[in-house]
Amino acid sequence: MSSSPTAVVLAAGQGTRMRSELPKVLHELCGRPLVLWPVLAAQEAGAGRVVVVDSPRRALAPVLPAGVELAVQEVPDGTGGAVIAAQSHIAREEPVLILSGDVPLLGAEQIGALLGAHARLGASATMATALLEDPRGYGRVVRGEDGSVERVVETKVAGDAQTAELEIHEVNSGIFVFDGRALLDALPKLRPDNAQGELYLPQVLELVRAAGGRVAAHPIDDPTALLGINDRVALAQVRAIAQRRINERHMLDGVTIVDPSHAEIDVEVRIGADARIEPDTQLRGATTVGARASVGPRTTAIDSHIGERACVRVAWLERARVGDGVQVGPFAYLRPGTVVREHGKVGTFVEVKNSTIGARTKVPHLSYIGDADVGEDSNLGASTITANYDGDAKHRTTIGSGVKGGVDTSLVAPVRVGDGAYTAAGSVITEDVPDGALGMARARQENIEGYARRRRERHAQPERPERPKHAPAPPPAA
Repeated sequence: MSSSPTAVVLAAGQGTRMRSELPKVLHELCGRPLVLWPVLAAQEAGAGRVVVVDSPRRALAPVLPAGVELAVQEVPDGTGGAVIAAQSHIAREEPVLILSGDVPLLGAEQIGALLGAHARLGASATMATALLEDPRGYGRVVRGEDGSVERVVETKVAGDAQTAELEIHEVNSGIFVFDGRALLDALPKLRPDNAQGELYLPQVLELVRAAGGRVAAHPIDDPTALLGINDRVALAQVRAIAQRRINERHMLDGVTIVDPSHAEIDVEVRIGADARIEPDTQLRGATTVGARASVGPRTTAIDSHIGERACVRVAWLERARVGDGVQVGPFAYLRPGTVVREHGKVGTFVEVKNSTIGARTKVPHLSYIGDADVGEDSNLGASTITANYDGDAKHRTTIGSGVKGGVDTSLVAPVRVGDGAYTAAGSVITEDVPDGALGMARARQENIEGYARRRRERHAQPERPERPKHAPAPPPAA
């Protein structure tokens, strides 16, 4: 094409059928707001500019990537009104791609094919169409005797379409390519001649045709790519399709997903070859999984990194970094700011927060490590606790390399345990332990001989004499 197209994404509708205070296009689909799916697809397809049409609330601005322009549709007067709101961003000499913010599955490859068909056919307007078994709710494509597009009939409200038109199964997807000049010339001529009193964008096709321009249609082979979202039922249906595509892409790239129907992987997640994803695993946000890692079952990782050959089982990770060869779980909780370096271990019922666990260091079980820095090759015994909060402020604990921590040790921050040091089981460490020393902080044990026997004797009850049958009960004691 002679110039890069301008993409206009229509996203001003509030989506009342979503029954939500959140604008429809900000609802999440596989880790990405709906509106960003067409925005990113248009950029990948080569759009030179992307313009998003928002409502007066301007709720979309915070999620839009740098360089994406925002137009505001001040009055909710239909799809034609939305494009009119963006016309100051449209150049007469450039093609204009119209996308819908609630149609997320149309990919860059399909958009590129549509743009190519528009250029190849020499059309002034080209619409993407699909044949649907159930076309209810979609505008019907009315073709002329020569097969060209005559008009699109909307069906949102009874009275918009005639009975014969409702029998048509070819539908308008709401996706168009226009020559900039033809579009800008037609927009001022739109009229709200329909039951809803709105400006319908498909009327531009009739105006272009009346002006002598050619209107073409480009069928999309996969109708699911044009599925729109109007309510949460449709959102769930589209999510199932998007998730299947994401999982299939990873499997074709060499990832083993044991049960794809029980693996929820967001669109931005990256997984290395020969990694294995066990059932009931959720990989969210910007999570990355290294090659030959094993994740799951029943594991959730949010915006986290899991290194190569790491094994994470029955765990929850949130903004955590797990190095190569690390073992996590089962039943481990890695909170934000956690870093576990190469070949470390965070074991059963261990919680780590805002801490660094050194290379080859093990925290095997039943421990809480918060606001701590642990060196290399250390081993912290069961029930190791860093008491990091004094009621007013958080304090850090420093544990050196080669430390052997006894079970049931509490470290009251701020405190340092030196390299090669030991802590005795059951200790509450409140002062620094020098390198190579043994820290012991517990009461001295004392054994009381004969305690059990004396206790039994003290609690033994004297036997009462048996009262003869029919004998009167003794009077109560004074």
